[in-house]
Amino acid sequence: MISIYLHQNGSTQRVEQLDPAWLAAGDKTSVWVDLSQPTAEEARILSDTFHFHELAIEDAIAEIQHPKVESYGDHLYVVLHGIDFRARQHYFRTQDVDFFLGTRYLVTVHPGISRSIGKINELCPRDSRLLGEGPAALMHRIIDAMVDNYRPEVDKLDDRLDELERDVFAGTKQHLARRILDFKRDVASLRRVVQPQRDVVGRLARREFPFISESLSYRYRDVYDHLVRLSEEATFLQDRVTSLLEAHLSAVSNQLNSVMKVLTVISTVFMPLTFITSLYGMNVTLPLFGVREPTFFWALFAAMLTISAVMLVFFRRRGWL
Repeated sequence: MISIYLHQNGSTQRVEQLDPAWLAAGDKTSVWVDLSQPTAEEARILSDTFHFHELAIEDAIAEIQHPKVESYGDHLYVVLHGIDFRARQHYFRTQDVDFFLGTRYLVTVHPGISRSIGKINELCPRDSRLLGEGPAALMHRIIDAMVDNYRPEVDKLDDRLDELERDVFAGTKQHLARRILDFKRDVASLRRVVQPQRDVVGRLARREFPFISESLSYRYRDVYDHLVRLSEEATFLQDRVTSLLEAHLSAVSNQLNSVMKVLTVISTVFMPLTFITSLYGMNVTLPLFGVREPTFFWALFAAMLTISAVMLVFFRRRGWL
């Protein structure tokens, strides 16, 4: 689907057809063309009308491209990713948004529904300032909206990590290791999304390209600062979840050692008792030390209890219990 917006004589309106003359019009004319899931016929506007480089068009039509920024002389080609967290699959799905930025036009290409562009699409006809400030300013608004969508997901991750920490130190929940590893996978996906974006927006903020004015560079610098903070938070979350996993494994190991220590003490206590009972359980005549059988049984039983008590007291004093 193609959406075309024209800003001319101080007003913005949606039009059905693109007039190539608008691209060479004066300073008061700006054009925004948005291609959402374009067909092969719709995508021809990139080559037939705008005459973009064939390699840039090929990248724009492809579904997934790494974030990048390239200059083609009379226009700028930028690839950034929107974020879409899939909780069940435990990963951040990204949708690349391709920008072609010229002096008087902005072309966006994306393979599916983009929340950020959809929001700007709704506001653009009602607020002439969006496109009236120029294509570079409009691209900033779209990128800023894309980055703003990251914040709720990062906050959710932070809340999940706080809950995981409480469960680990309480030690009352099951399958904690699996939950921690799932969370670690989510954070790794977030880092793969955020860090490349930061480098691309950083180049736009440094005014490496003539399409970005000095006043606009400050806006892009603000978006860059947001991405830097998100990248740092993602790294911090990665460190926290790694430490939490180590703490959980250490707690499980200590718990296992405690269980093994108790079982070892029980086995050690029963070793002399087993020896005595097996010795007098043999089918041979053994000395009874002048004591008759009923009395000898109770005497032997008392001796076994005494041995057990002495061993337990000894283990207690050595700190083994």
